[in-house]
Amino acid sequence: MSTKKKNTAKDVKVIADEILESAHLAAGVAPAKRKEKCEVCNAEVAPNSTEPLCWVCRRLKISAWRDSDLQAAAPE
Repeated sequence: MSTKKKNTAKDVKVIADEILESAHLAAGVAPAKRKEKCEVCNAEVAPNSTEPLCWVCRRLKISAWRDSDLQAAAPE
């Protein structure tokens, strides 16, 4: 009895490496993952972030700004 390994998402290539590389170059994005760590939670920094935050901490920061702006704008 032979056992076959199912192909996982990592095993199957959908886009050729050449096409992926040219898309990264056209978008101005480095194809390699960033090795930086988030200052808050030590997770991997978001690839499009200009500050040293992961996507979760970056989103929380944006939400906190929005909340504080709403509170400051509310009349007393």
